[in-house]
Amino acid sequence: MSKELINFLSSFITENRYSQFKDVLKNRTRYITVVLEDIYQSQNASAVLRTCDCFGVQDVHIIENKNEYKINPDVALGASKWLSLNYYRKKENNTLDAINKLKADGYRIVATTPHTNDVNLEEFDLTKGKTALVFGTELTGISDIVYDNADEFLKIPMYGFTESFNISVSAAIILHHLTYELRKADIDWQLNEKDSNDLLLNWIRSSVKKSKLLEKRFFEGKKNS
Repeated sequence: MSKELINFLSSFITENRYSQFKDVLKNRTRYITVVLEDIYQSQNASAVLRTCDCFGVQDVHIIENKNEYKINPDVALGASKWLSLNYYRKKENNTLDAINKLKADGYRIVATTPHTNDVNLEEFDLTKGKTALVFGTELTGISDIVYDNADEFLKIPMYGFTESFNISVSAAIILHHLTYELRKADIDWQLNEKDSNDLLLNWIRSSVKKSKLLEKRFFEGKKNS
């Protein structure tokens, strides 16, 4: 049914737009995902979304403990429209819920922070399985809960006096390198057919005016045929 609905709704967008959706989907991945823990600066929050979209990372997991995750439209440039944002904010501390959900979905939790057992970015092994990259809050980094439950620790080699990059810069550096390596590797990193169709349908819906009314017309036509 989704394919029929896609065919119906796609007639209301240009061929170039539809072709662009298909091309972008070929490079989308859920093999790597990004987890943002308690980010409070809207500029950083939005820049990471833009980076994920640019490098083809579809899912972003947003943990809100003390801070509400705010998107700055001037920075994000509409990136959130094309991404799948997963929020964890029902409890006072939601970090463990996010970690447990990701582990249940087959992800290894990789904390992006210097650590005694950390691995340099260039040496990180993507073939070991799906990867959830956790970025912590701007001031203090990842929480103790992430430290205690992370499967691995990843760092960017640095040679200056400062100890860390801005979170949006860190995300950009790490995702650029890992998505480049991912596309070279013999790994099944692309979306499956169902995920691709679901995303394509959502993207078309967001691009078509009064898409709900058009869908209603579509299903009424199916019922009466």
